Amino acid sequence: MNLNINSAWCAASAVLKNNFSFYDIKEIVGLAGFDNSQIAHLVQRSGSSVSKGQLITEIEQKFSQFDDESKRHFLNIVIEEMIERSSAVEEQLEKYLLRLGWQIIDNSVIPIGLLDRNDLEELDEVSKEDLIKSAKRFKDGDLSGALSAACAAVDSITNKIYQNRNLGDATKASFQERCVVALKAVGVYTAISNQLKDIDWKDSGIIPFNKSFESSLNQAAFVMQNLRANMSDVHGTKPVLRPLVFDSIKWAQILVRLLSGEYNV
Repeated sequence: MNLNINSAWCAASAVLKNNFSFYDIKEIVGLAGFDNSQIAHLVQRSGSSVSKGQLITEIEQKFSQFDDESKRHFLNIVIEEMIERSSAVEEQLEKYLLRLGWQIIDNSVIPIGLLDRNDLEELDEVSKEDLIKSAKRFKDGDLSGALSAACAAVDSITNKIYQNRNLGDATKASFQERCVVALKAVGVYTAISNQLKDIDWKDSGIIPFNKSFESSLNQAAFVMQNLRANMSDVHGTKPVLRPLVFDSIKWAQILVRLLSGEYNV
């Protein structure tokens, strides 16, 4: 998670230079909050030697002076504008960014290690938006908000399971209890036992494995429940530990995947 946002800008600026006109580039960066008065002296006229390369270099010099949060905000708007103006550039952006450990999700650059777009395809639609929101907030430094959104993603799917299976009022159960009940209701552990039997596991191995697996998920839910109470922004911003928020986003993905996968029938 120590990816340098400058690397993402290098990839995006190459696509920007190769696919947009001199004045489109000025307009795009201006819409992203760049002070265009700093590049007003760069003008393309007949016989002028000013190039798009020079323009990008000037923008990059100013970009390097932004703080990390401003860089992320600027870059995401630039990418959003590029894709809106020419959907064809998205594939090229993805190609360049993936090499550097970044990906585009919902027109924002997000580190691959935080959230994988391919994994999102397996998840229930009710939770996708909150997981993407969580990843964006984490990337932008809003750790409390990221934790809240990660928990909300789990809330959404457990609420859906409670309703579909007439399990009662999910809002009256704790976060951990909702996870425990929902996982059992969709038959996760039974399905895993059957799949392990299909690959010739013995009961002597399946039973302790399932107990440990269930315990690990219960503990993950308990940890998220406590972090939400003490680090999320639901009741105001509180001191937050970045590694624990990152772990919570990954735990949320695991829980949502299990609850929205092949077991949920």
